[in-house]
Amino acid sequence: MRDNIEILTSAAAAHREGLRSVGRRRFIGQSALLAAGFAIAGGLPVPSLVQGMQPSSPNADLGILNTALGLEHEGIAAYQIAAESGLLQAPVLAVGILFQGHHKGHRDELARLILMAGGRPVEPRSQAEYAHAINAAALKSQEDILRLAVKLERGAANAYIGSIAALHDFKLAQLFARLGADEAAHWTVLTNAIGEAIPKQALIFG
Repeated sequence: MRDNIEILTSAAAAHREGLRSVGRRRFIGQSALLAAGFAIAGGLPVPSLVQGMQPSSPNADLGILNTALGLEHEGIAAYQIAAESGLLQAPVLAVGILFQGHHKGHRDELARLILMAGGRPVEPRSQAEYAHAINAAALKSQEDILRLAVKLERGAANAYIGSIAALHDFKLAQLFARLGADEAAHWTVLTNAIGEAIPKQALIFG
């Protein structure tokens, strides 16, 4: 586990250095990235945020944005539940808070775009509802939390990737690609932390 903690600590340090080197640039306004830590904390078994939707209109885009925002709310809540569990060692907790910050950046950017489009951003649910959704009562160790995070990060990456083709606006499609990349980065860090090998085959996500 010490090696796993060192992996997470090194990842956090590298991320901070990257932020300094690029001057904390933000894409499309205010995004900070979530790399959505638990972007689909509700465990939604879907390959995309909205199934069966075709790229037909900006109104369709608004629906997809609000669905994504709902998932970001879940991600933020899930990381908060993990942080308050008392099960995480300090370096792992620091990385969890870092990833939660990414989620908050995603949330803020999605909400901003929804408001610009004349929509109403979906509100978060209660913390108790999110705890039930991820079965927080079953989390008994740091490894339990990390394994859940790995599962949800991969699902989040697949969700964003699967939604790109349904978007009408090319810039939004680019944003979703970047969100999915953040999720994939989180998944990679966490997968290494629990000692699992990266898949040998190409096209890991989607």
